[in-house]
Amino acid sequence: MSIVSAIAEDIEELKEIRHGLHAHPELGFEEHRTAGVIADELRRLGIPFHSNIGKTGLVGIIKGQLGESRKSVGLRADMDALPLQECTGLAYQSNTPGRMHACGHDGHVTMLLAAARYLQANRDFDGTVYLIFQPGEEGYAGAREMVEDGLFERFDADEIYAMHNWPSLPIGTVSIVDGPAMGATDRIRIRIRGVGGHGGVAPHRAIDPVLVAGHLIVAMQSIVSRNIDPLESGVVSLCGIQGGNLDGFAVIPDEVELVGTCRSLKPEVQDLLEKRVNEIVQGVAATFGASAEVTYERLFPMVINASPQARFANEVARELLGIENVVAIPRPSLGGEDFSFMLQKKPGAYIHLGTAVGKNDHGLHNPNFDFNDDAIPIGGALLAALARRSLQQRS
Repeated sequence: MSIVSAIAEDIEELKEIRHGLHAHPELGFEEHRTAGVIADELRRLGIPFHSNIGKTGLVGIIKGQLGESRKSVGLRADMDALPLQECTGLAYQSNTPGRMHACGHDGHVTMLLAAARYLQANRDFDGTVYLIFQPGEEGYAGAREMVEDGLFERFDADEIYAMHNWPSLPIGTVSIVDGPAMGATDRIRIRIRGVGGHGGVAPHRAIDPVLVAGHLIVAMQSIVSRNIDPLESGVVSLCGIQGGNLDGFAVIPDEVELVGTCRSLKPEVQDLLEKRVNEIVQGVAATFGASAEVTYERLFPMVINASPQARFANEVARELLGIENVVAIPRPSLGGEDFSFMLQKKPGAYIHLGTAVGKNDHGLHNPNFDFNDDAIPIGGALLAALARRSLQQRS
């Protein structure tokens, strides 16, 4: 029986776990219930584990039965949800207003638990598998928190793998990039300070931060089009603006705040984006007599798959799923992923797992998104196969 088929035999139980996690989403470093569900399942399976690593993270330990090799491999799943109001109408829809598993981390946890079931029942390998359940991936840098909390000093994995569902790839397929897989992720926060006033009687006596913000939004769009080489990749997006009061229709506020993100695939592009964001903000603000403060935070570095692990993962995936189901993504994604902090410490690979079934599939971070349960046996099997092959053939 293939690993996929073996895991699929438990699909109803696994779906129940996933749907329970989906109904009870928790934000980064608040994943107490989620960690409790994971802990209960690991106890049931007889897998020892350690809690409260990187605040709410857990690490389970499965030791093989074919020797005393010190070879080890880590498998990572992220646990947290997003601050988003769910609109799916599912029977297991989020029961917490403003919280939703819109990125499929409920599925990631379930796939790693599925792999844990199989590995614990089939310990015909020599070495140790570390099951890493990570908190706070969605902007909280939970991977860095675990690393700084001694993750790899306590659980010294030789290599590490992670998987993310990918709704733009068909169900049953995977893609594993050799080299850069995900972009660097930066966060921008801009505070514009002006002078409030009456928008009808004396607008000329005010320094209008709303006006400054409007010009700033337009000017920022020139950075990628006029400062970045057209053959390079970069993104500048201002995604939120707050200022004034909608009931105060004639009140010019003192302040306006904007938030956004920059993405890049090369350090020199990242440096240029930060430089131009600061220059444009200060220049536009000064033009109108306002002042501005920029907080530019480099959240996550690039996700760079190590070549030996990327090639190995591709080989395992072809054997497990068929060569036709291992597809190439032509270029890296500019999505951010804090798994990069783990890859800075250990060689490994980040895998995109296809979940799409049709043209109407909702994308990640969409209020109508739901993880495709049909991907659970596939993803769980690939994680288990990576661990087994790594410890059977590379010890």
